Amino acid sequence: MDKFVIKGGVPLEGEVQLSGAKNASLPIMAASLLTDGKCIIQGVPDVTDVKTMARILEFLGAKISFEKDRVEISPPKRPHFEAPYEFVKKMRASYYVLGPLIAKFKKARVSLPGGCAIGTRPVDLHLKGLQELGCNIDIVHGYIEASCQKLRGKHIYLAGPKGSSVGATINVMSAATLSSDTTVIEGAACEPEVVDCANFLKCMGAKIDDAGSPLIKIKGVKRLKGCSYRIIPDRIEAGTFAFAAAATNGDVKIKGGRVEHLQSVLDKLKEAGVKIKRIPGGIRVSSGRAKTPINISVAPYPGFPTDLQAQAMAMLTKVKGISIVTETIFENRFMQVPELIRLGADISIEGNSAIIKGKKRLEGAPVMASDLRASAALVIAGLIANGETSVSRIYHLDRGYESLEKKLGNLGAKIERVAE
Repeated sequence: MDKFVIKGGVPLEGEVQLSGAKNASLPIMAASLLTDGKCIIQGVPDVTDVKTMARILEFLGAKISFEKDRVEISPPKRPHFEAPYEFVKKMRASYYVLGPLIAKFKKARVSLPGGCAIGTRPVDLHLKGLQELGCNIDIVHGYIEASCQKLRGKHIYLAGPKGSSVGATINVMSAATLSSDTTVIEGAACEPEVVDCANFLKCMGAKIDDAGSPLIKIKGVKRLKGCSYRIIPDRIEAGTFAFAAAATNGDVKIKGGRVEHLQSVLDKLKEAGVKIKRIPGGIRVSSGRAKTPINISVAPYPGFPTDLQAQAMAMLTKVKGISIVTETIFENRFMQVPELIRLGADISIEGNSAIIKGKKRLEGAPVMASDLRASAALVIAGLIANGETSVSRIYHLDRGYESLEKKLGNLGAKIERVAE
């Protein structure tokens, strides 16, 4: 396994180019199963989650080739219908193949998912939506076994107790493209990744209206065609670099960053005293030493994303005063806190809130990553700590960030990947 060794205290300066959105790439790759033609998807990041999805699609019978950030996918002629546990345990997003398999081939056997240990993320909304479309579903020996004779459009209420579900919205929307009649998804997730997947489906010939709103309409068609499509830039990577720039008192131009995808994040950075400027093709983030404590409560889009609360917390560890970060979606998403405390942070947990008392100094120390976004938070903390910090188990980070150490190095960070 590899680890990062970081020598902190260097402001980040310069330009960084965002990769394509990992959280859009995965469902779009899975949705390529819906067509008989070849799909060319551009802007796909070189991260392990993408490689895992590629292996799943190949196991199902698809042919896949990569060239830099471009992937070509030819759907299976004689498909397998099973996504086995050995793949799915590595990545929760593996279940994105469920809807396309059912819609195209009328049956599927998909292992219940794995992924980061940040809390329970049940698939009940996925199953509810697919059952409403006419699927027969059973859970057998840890697998979802689904079949149908014909999918029929229906009005489906898909919000859960914690709000909308991105995964369920995309799975049901993808399946509904090949259903009869019209499907209406009420309580749909509004995230940019949902819109990107909808735009890819429309590029293949699907008829979808109002993606990005809580009420999506899908009129089923008989077949979809292959297409060429480019993924949106990764808003979570953009936010990670924004918090890293702010934490290190740096000045960074984030090329590809879209203000409209990050408004809640940028508003909080501005509230903390960070300067944000829209520039041609991106966003500029610059920060002096004096910042103001803030309170953050995560929420479904367009609220503050849960995938950026750990990175925000890392920045706030050195902001004078008391800041509060409240997690409302996942019950185990403060796993970065014990490791930040090892670096000298003053953080206490009360219920689903973290109270951060900013300190003048963090001190470098060995820390261990526990999940994808916690990994990024520890890297940011290492960038602002005095001395040397080593971050182990960065395979978590490699799931969702492409060449992070190289991009940070180009901004002046002293960071190196070494074998443990």
